[in-house]
Amino acid sequence: RILYTAMSGARQSMDQQSVVSNNLANASTAGFRAQMQALRAVPVQGDGLLPTRTSVMASTPGSDFSAGPMNATGRDLDVAMHGDAWLAVQATDGGEAYTRRGDLQVDGDGVLNSAGRPVIGEGGPIIVPLGAKLSMGADGTLSAIGAGEDPDALVQIGRVKLVNGEDAALNRGEDGLFRAAAGVLPMDENARLASGALEGSNVSPVESMVAMIDNGRRYEMQMKVIDTADQNAQRADSLLSIQ
Repeated sequence: RILYTAMSGARQSMDQQSVVSNNLANASTAGFRAQMQALRAVPVQGDGLLPTRTSVMASTPGSDFSAGPMNATGRDLDVAMHGDAWLAVQATDGGEAYTRRGDLQVDGDGVLNSAGRPVIGEGGPIIVPLGAKLSMGADGTLSAIGAGEDPDALVQIGRVKLVNGEDAALNRGEDGLFRAAAGVLPMDENARLASGALEGSNVSPVESMVAMIDNGRRYEMQMKVIDTADQNAQRADSLLSIQ
């Protein structure tokens, strides 16, 4: 039964390797939060119960919510959230989700979006005049100057929804967006952002590379155990087959 023990370890090593690979692939993604995965030993239950038999299982996965580095870009629609502020966006299913990615864009319909997802304001997705020059205030207020108009024609067209995720128990979804366990979070009037800057990923490429090497060696060790068990079984069969 050593095969099952080694197999469980190899499988969890592969799962952990995929998490590390995803983190490394997003080392340059703005506002990305690294995924975390830990392994734990679980005693085998049932007919194979013995004190020396344990399997490996993944503990509850989580995310590293530490802040990434701030990088100045000078672009008006690049925003970096301060502290525990999160930007509200509309997910594919129409629900509200949260992200720290602040490289905002305006699509052909005038919808302000983050990575292709509409940014939510006080009354739903924010729509801006096409061709207008946009600027973002520290409280998320979005202002625009129409094409060909004087600076005095600056008008407020909306305010992005910023929420406080400190005590919201945010969980990462399959789409990379975060959602609160309690549902939709209210707008935080004290949340602030910086315009003309982007928050980088909090993934360390060096640590991720070291983790990939460690996982690879652990997987090779488990496969070696499986191969050794197979060799032992073959030797035992040859001894039993002796007349």
